[in-house]
Amino acid sequence: MFSSVVTQHWIPGIPYRASEGGIRVVIDSSLSANRSVWLLKVRNGPDVLAVTPERAAGLSLDLADSVDARHLAARLAAAGVTLNDPDYLFYLPEAEQATLGSEPACVGTRQLTPDDEAAFARFTREAPEDELAEAFVELDHWLVFGTFADSRLVAAASMYPWSGTRLADLGVITLPGYRGRGLGRATVRAISASAIERGYEPQYRCQLDNASSVALATSAGFSRFGEWEVIVPAHQDGPL
Repeated sequence: MFSSVVTQHWIPGIPYRASEGGIRVVIDSSLSANRSVWLLKVRNGPDVLAVTPERAAGLSLDLADSVDARHLAARLAAAGVTLNDPDYLFYLPEAEQATLGSEPACVGTRQLTPDDEAAFARFTREAPEDELAEAFVELDHWLVFGTFADSRLVAAASMYPWSGTRLADLGVITLPGYRGRGLGRATVRAISASAIERGYEPQYRCQLDNASSVALATSAGFSRFGEWEVIVPAHQDGPL
């Protein structure tokens, strides 16, 4: 269903099936400090806890371990480890990617460049501040698309390669007065098609209680892969 780029990043060597006997432990020395502990509950798949070797030692875990949720919560609490509220992780199934590749772009939707600075500046002035902070849409990101209506930029999405992987993390905002017209969907579809052409897997993340974002992901053809919780760093700056 999902690309091997997705499954090999999140559950390398672990069968894509419901978890048996608790949460699987993965010890990964490549994890960064702000992701030294994370928990992923794969939809219709395994539950996986990834930790650095140092965190594994502090939590008394080893690679052969499989822990249940109650015991894991107790170990995390004893070690002073707190996890963020979970995000949904969405990806485009392979069948949807094939459809996307032959789909014409919506009128008014195109890639943005530095020449669009004035239009993008107006867009950010008019977008809700909390959404700007949460969605992290920037004109200088690796890939940026927008949709224009009424001679102005009304929806924008940007991506950046995520933590040196072939996953391209996506943020999107549609101005409040232009919602419900499929413009955010068109923007997400267009930027996703462009990312796939470049060899990347679009990644859509949002909070579980963000109903409008979940609806947009679904309407744009994404399917939920799982729920991801990551350690709260002592000092967290910007998106994960």
